[in-house]
Amino acid sequence: MKRLHVHVGVTDLSASVHFYSTLFGAEPTVAKDDYAKWMLDDPRVNFAISVGGPHKGIEHLGIQVDDRSELVDVYARLKAADRPVLEEGSTTCCYAKSEKSWTADPDGVLWEAFHTSGTSTVYGDSPELAALASSPVPVNCCAPATA
Repeated sequence: MKRLHVHVGVTDLSASVHFYSTLFGAEPTVAKDDYAKWMLDDPRVNFAISVGGPHKGIEHLGIQVDDRSELVDVYARLKAADRPVLEEGSTTCCYAKSEKSWTADPDGVLWEAFHTSGTSTVYGDSPELAALASSPVPVNCCAPATA
């Protein structure tokens, strides 16, 4: 089964955790000093927030899959959409070990397709995605938090 993924950049993590916990009626399933994530079943969404990135608001959207066969299917659809695709492969990002690929819609909204295989003790890193998004500023999923 697939799950919609939404990642939002925020200014005040504590205030945002309070807001989204109240909105969703649930505490985050992952809570770190710079990141929080809710794995909700109703609606079926992986909703994450983080501080420290260059953007506030929606950072990227995605489709998370439960198994490798679904990932192959989603990857095929990404390629059929006639947009550049960055195949990142195995990576650590957002305190998770995943396999993922990236693309952007015609207006530059970044989308990732991914399968998570485990957790990580570090936030991680990701490739520069500005070229996909046609953005003049650096764009990546797992930008390290800045002080």
